Amino acid sequence: MTAEVKKILVIDDNQAVHQDYRRVLETKPDNSQLDDMESVLFGDGQSKPNVSNTSFEIDSAYQGEEGLDLVNRSLAANSPYAMAFVDMRMPPGWNGLTTAQEIWKVDGNMPIVICTAYTDLTWNEIVTELPRSELLLILKKPFDNIELKQMAASQSQLRRLIELAAKAQ
Repeated sequence: MTAEVKKILVIDDNQAVHQDYRRVLETKPDNSQLDDMESVLFGDGQSKPNVSNTSFEIDSAYQGEEGLDLVNRSLAANSPYAMAFVDMRMPPGWNGLTTAQEIWKVDGNMPIVICTAYTDLTWNEIVTELPRSELLLILKKPFDNIELKQMAASQSQLRRLIELAAKAQ
């Protein structure tokens, strides 16, 4: 089985956070136990998710404006990101909400995970600012490695479904 590569964009002003994402998402675990569990849960048929064969290509931006530039370049190269992890606070530049709004202006199908260590805003306040709640998740810092991997692997599938639906219309 060929590994599926998903492009992930991390936008955060903290270098250590980028290293954490890479450590978690770029680690290649021994998948034999996971493959066995997937077979038990999903059978050996074609409908089994390809979780254990997913790998991630991670790009880093340290401010929202830089992240938007990377999104524009990836679209121009016809190689869009599967999703973006966006920090809520990135002084002195845009905050996470502004960054997400600007990204959705150029790529309205990109799933975005707003990452925050603080409760700056409630969920209702966030979805008032970012009405694309079907493409939005919140990840609290410090994040759990499993949550991060699960979001990266599954949420980016949403992008593919939205793009397919748009093509069918």
